[in-house]
Amino acid sequence: MIRKKLMMGSASLAAALTLAACGGEEADNSAAPEEQSETTNEAGKVLEEIDDPEEREESDGHGGMDHSSDGEVPDELMEAANPTYAVGDKATIQADHMPGMDGATATIAGAYDTTAYSVSYTPTDGGAPVENHKWVIHEELEDAQDAPYTEGDAVTLAADHMEGMEGASAAVDSAEETTVYMVDFENTETGESVSNHKWVTESELTAQ
Repeated sequence: MIRKKLMMGSASLAAALTLAACGGEEADNSAAPEEQSETTNEAGKVLEEIDDPEEREESDGHGGMDHSSDGEVPDELMEAANPTYAVGDKATIQADHMPGMDGATATIAGAYDTTAYSVSYTPTDGGAPVENHKWVIHEELEDAQDAPYTEGDAVTLAADHMEGMEGASAAVDSAEETTVYMVDFENTETGESVSNHKWVTESELTAQ
């Protein structure tokens, strides 16, 4: 009888150990979804960082670009006879074509009478479409007609202000007969010097 009770006790102990072991495995498995969730959250964080608007701006080929130029202008572009701001004058820029431009002090590097266009186009290098780019002048259009273009006209760009611009098909958003200025200024955000920036219109400058 005693032997029988011992055997039954051993069997109960073995069963208990087996259940405990199974319980331990279930606990390990229950921890796995939490670890997986942490991994998913980290991946989501990385995706959010990649999708940051500033990074998108740089990736489309327009943010962080050097807006300086070599100062060359089309041969047919006429210098302004009596510009409001002469070469060497100082003026305050009231335009935000690029970060750090608005409010900067400009030194006039050139003044020309022409028609300035804001245009929308898709870059030839596969970059994101650009809307309402300011400015492209009449002399920077391929095979330009004599008369100024008007809103909605289709044109081909010969300017190389930005990557993928030259040779791109564009639509004219607006046209303005005015004096345009090539200017030097110091970026108010980065402190970097910008030389021979093309273009700022007369209405985007104020006297100092």
